[in-house]
Amino acid sequence: MKGNLSPVTTAARSPDPAARAPSPEAPPLERRLPGWLGQALIVTRKDLLIELRTGEVTTTSSLFALLVVVMASFAFYGGPSTRNLVASGVIWLSVAFAAVLALGRTWQREREDGALEALLVAPIAKSAVFAGKALGILIFLVIVELVVAPLTGLLFALDVARVGPALAVVALVATPGIAASGTLFGVMTIRTRARDLLLAIVLFPLLSPVLLTAVAATRELLSGAALVELADYLKLMLIFDVTFVAGGLALFGTLTEA
Repeated sequence: MKGNLSPVTTAARSPDPAARAPSPEAPPLERRLPGWLGQALIVTRKDLLIELRTGEVTTTSSLFALLVVVMASFAFYGGPSTRNLVASGVIWLSVAFAAVLALGRTWQREREDGALEALLVAPIAKSAVFAGKALGILIFLVIVELVVAPLTGLLFALDVARVGPALAVVALVATPGIAASGTLFGVMTIRTRARDLLLAIVLFPLLSPVLLTAVAATRELLSGAALVELADYLKLMLIFDVTFVAGGLALFGTLTEA
């Protein structure tokens, strides 16, 4: 029977020696970590994607800020003679309250299910984590300001078209310092039980310089001052921004390891 084997069967039992040779192993893929800016943007992108899916931070903060504006307009508005004084305070008071609410909810997300620990052990720089979180808070606060400013103009009969561009400049200078200081001290209180109360107690005194400066700049702006006349106010807010951004980048890693 051996002589009756077909050529096909013989070929099947005697495979080509080249086919038995092990294939050379493919070189391992080298994954390079993104740069510092890329790492920070990854953290920001994570927060923004979560917010797009839930909408809880911007929704609750915006509604709370709107409630503050509406209540203040009914309680403190005394006519055209006082509207500029009251409106400037109402805008930044509502932003300050909304900032504390947004910071508390943002850090609570990181506290749930050990997300903060996973973020801290990830192979990214701690300063990049701070920058990414602060940038996310900055975006949330800008959204709140875009909601608050038009409503304040409507309720207080302000000429928003005239003061809008200059008010946007004041907000863009003041808001980074609020976001940076809130991010820095928010991580300090995340492991405490009364973290929301402690965050408000710690944050409001620290925000007083930038808030008072922003209120004064907004008041002068609503009273008819040009933007160039507010240079001293803008410089003070820039000093605050630089101080807390630099402090956050330098101290965030130490605070998270404590």
